[in-house]
Amino acid sequence: MAGTNPGIPQQQSAAQLSPGEATRALMRRALKASLATLETSTGHPYASLITIATDVDGTPLFLISTLALHTKNLGNDARASLLFDGTDAAGDPLAGGRVTIMGRAVKTQRPTARERFLARQSHASGYADFPDFAFYELVPERAHFIGGFGRIVDLTPADLLVDTAGASELVAAHADIVSHMNEDHAGAIELYATEIAGAPGGPWRLTGLDPEGFDIVCDGVTRRLPFATKVETADDARREFVRLAAVARGLKSKA
Repeated sequence: MAGTNPGIPQQQSAAQLSPGEATRALMRRALKASLATLETSTGHPYASLITIATDVDGTPLFLISTLALHTKNLGNDARASLLFDGTDAAGDPLAGGRVTIMGRAVKTQRPTARERFLARQSHASGYADFPDFAFYELVPERAHFIGGFGRIVDLTPADLLVDTAGASELVAAHADIVSHMNEDHAGAIELYATEIAGAPGGPWRLTGLDPEGFDIVCDGVTRRLPFATKVETADDARREFVRLAAVARGLKSKA
């Protein structure tokens, strides 16, 4: 399992991260979130559960139907919030991390939205092309992060999103990288999970990467692994994956 090595970007707890870093990690790891919209006829807040993904810069992405009440609400007023709950199975959920992102939910024009969402939520491929479904993004305006008792911080979009300037090559190669890693290096992905992230074994798969790190999932369990350096190209990503595979094998041999 995970060991200590100065060359490894360690899996840090939320308490060890800055509020912005903890929020970005929480958003990247999430498979679902609570969406709050304003009910059209009364103006009351309406909360619903949605599946979630993030674009390369961290912008939340979701797929919703025009038949759903939350979508009808957004058609009248785009103001919305997303609650990301990182408390897991904590004995006292209020001692855990969570963040509310506030902004405007709009149909996304991002060319990577479909790819990023379906890589994360593969089950949605069965209905993603139905005429009543569309991909949305939440354009963040501010956020309210709670990292446990006494750790409450307001955040700006700059705290939530990753600067992708210079990463156009990585974005263009994203689908190929994800496919290649899952098809040809499934063993390495499982090693990342078990030896570096300290997760149980299983059919782990890569769902997305960005300049700061990459996300993996297995049977509804997620892990976020940081890169040691900023990744902007496919070659940068390959070098990091190779390096981390060597680190993971080294840890396994010492176990």
